[in-house]
Amino acid sequence: MDGWEGGRYEGRVSTPAPKVVVFLHSGDYDRVHQGLSIAAAAVASGRKAEVYLFWWALERFLEDRLDDPDFDPPREDVADRFETRRIPTLRQLLEHVRESGLGTVQGCTGSLGALGAEHLAGKGPIDGWVGWSAILQRTAGVVDRFYL
Repeated sequence: MDGWEGGRYEGRVSTPAPKVVVFLHSGDYDRVHQGLSIAAAAVASGRKAEVYLFWWALERFLEDRLDDPDFDPPREDVADRFETRRIPTLRQLLEHVRESGLGTVQGCTGSLGALGAEHLAGKGPIDGWVGWSAILQRTAGVVDRFYL
């Protein structure tokens, strides 16, 4: 009998899917888009996702540059495809992640200080601020890590 162990029923419980962690360092539109797409796919499948922002990615969020594809070098052909194919913007992906209740976006305090952007800490769609000690503790044992 399935689940029957030595006269005692052992109910089967599926283990929760492990969380996904995305480390965003580059502020390049394509890299940030890829990272948020990974997080959006994770939460869409019921997994928790944590996005950590460093340096130039953090700067992009603090400056609220989340709407227009700004490729460097410029790629008008690709930017046009974003509109015609209705590929979600960074802001739309971010909203999906945060509204799911399964995703968070954390800013690195060290990067904030290195950028001299402490005065912007209350701005932008960042759920919290953490340093490396907390990041290492929160991500210990996570297998699905993406560095962009």
